[in-house]
Amino acid sequence: MKEIKIESTLYVYDDITDLPEDVSALMLKAAEARKKAYAPYSNFLVGAALLLDNGEVITGSNQENAAYPSGMCAERTAIYYANAKYPDAKMLKMALTAGSATKLTTEPIPPCGACRQAIAEYEIMQEAPIEIYFMGEKGKVVKSNSLADLLPLMFDKSFL
Repeated sequence: MKEIKIESTLYVYDDITDLPEDVSALMLKAAEARKKAYAPYSNFLVGAALLLDNGEVITGSNQENAAYPSGMCAERTAIYYANAKYPDAKMLKMALTAGSATKLTTEPIPPCGACRQAIAEYEIMQEAPIEIYFMGEKGKVVKSNSLADLLPLMFDKSFL
């Protein structure tokens, strides 16, 4: 047996005011998108904002459905729309904010597994990392330089 050690480096900011100005603005757009979430079942609202290399900012929010698997997370809503509208643009940065409609969320909330896999697909496709910043409604913000830091053993087309 051989042991394999996997390490990731993440960066933690005390709050949104510690972020670089462009990222703070992106996070505010994610917070605006969170207000547009449709989450009548979980009461868990998520907003995403995605900065493209052409300067466009695409936002998304989670959209639930009574048939749970039919819903869509904020991250995938944003990245799928971005690629559909601007297929030649690279995705540079993604800001995420999530919170409960029933209690204040102060812990950083990262993308779910399905979203991590979808973001991985676009990093691989564009051959460039996507910086990911995530937080609750307020409090600390975590930065990942690449989805690979959140999903180090990612599944990609090389396995097909």
